Amino acid sequence: MLMSGPKTDALKKAFILGGTTALTLAIHYGWVIEPLFGHSHLAHAIHSRLCYIPIVMGSSWFGLRGGLTVAFVISLLVQPYIFLLDSPHVDVTSELIEIIFYFALATLTGALIDRESSVRRRHEETQLQLERSQKFSLLGQMAAGVAHEIKNPLASIKGAVEILGSEGTSPDEKKEFQDIALKEIKRLDSTVHEFLDFARSREIHFERLDLAEVVTSSLRQLQPQIENAGIKLSSQLSNNMVIVADPEKIHQIIINLALNAVDASSPGGEIQVALRADGKSALLTVKDYGSGIEPSTLQRIFDPFYTTKSKGTGLGLAIVKSIVERHAGTIAVESKPGEGSRFTVKFPLEGKNR
Repeated sequence: MLMSGPKTDALKKAFILGGTTALTLAIHYGWVIEPLFGHSHLAHAIHSRLCYIPIVMGSSWFGLRGGLTVAFVISLLVQPYIFLLDSPHVDVTSELIEIIFYFALATLTGALIDRESSVRRRHEETQLQLERSQKFSLLGQMAAGVAHEIKNPLASIKGAVEILGSEGTSPDEKKEFQDIALKEIKRLDSTVHEFLDFARSREIHFERLDLAEVVTSSLRQLQPQIENAGIKLSSQLSNNMVIVADPEKIHQIIINLALNAVDASSPGGEIQVALRADGKSALLTVKDYGSGIEPSTLQRIFDPFYTTKSKGTGLGLAIVKSIVERHAGTIAVESKPGEGSRFTVKFPLEGKNR
């Protein structure tokens, strides 16, 4: 089996460098071109300058040490040409100056490459430290969020169980507190699921789907909840909006955006959902006429754990944004305080360039 890796790449580069050095030295000695075209001072000047090529290659691939090594090898191997062959065409002073230029070029290019490599390594290390700090920060926020969201339901469940265990509790009271306990357990389950959805990226199963059908199905599921909140729902959906996506994930996006609109609206308000084509994309918009979002808050609404609600994990919109991006889409929001908000999700249509 063929091996690959940094050592193999370095070995390949060394072989290429050795071959290039040998070829340029052969040209320098006049073994390649002069038998065909004869000797001229211009041709020899060009031959000697060709030795700069392996020096630059050595510096680029192996830094200052590589450049100086190649310069030393070339300088050593041109000594017979300068002092032993006794060629009438050799200008010893020019050749020695050329050697000085070999080392100057190797020093300059090698030092620049080493400096660039050092800067890049420091940048990568800084980036890794930043990413590590962000992960620890996110982990801390998640732990705090879990503790906060679980503490209150657990307290309610504890109180309900204590009352249910009391001998003086009437059947009606038992039924009431059983309902409270079940409600809080469901709330805990929903919170845990939100944290799990955010913490781990589940595999996406792509398939062809009509986006209008998924939107219609999702809104139908939410219809009773929206009506109970005293809110009117209107939709305007274009058909034949075929995208390649995970139906469950798209359903999750619609549910989150619609529930977000419900939370922002007051009884008697309205939510408008629209779906239309825009060139190569399908545009899904969810608009409410609620309280709107302050400009200072708008830029943070997709941040994990950021919420202005008294209840909630602050993960809903962060999860939506993550799902949209995994489908090569985009999400944007427009909002004015007192006038409501409009969320716009863009998905690439099937067969269109992303």
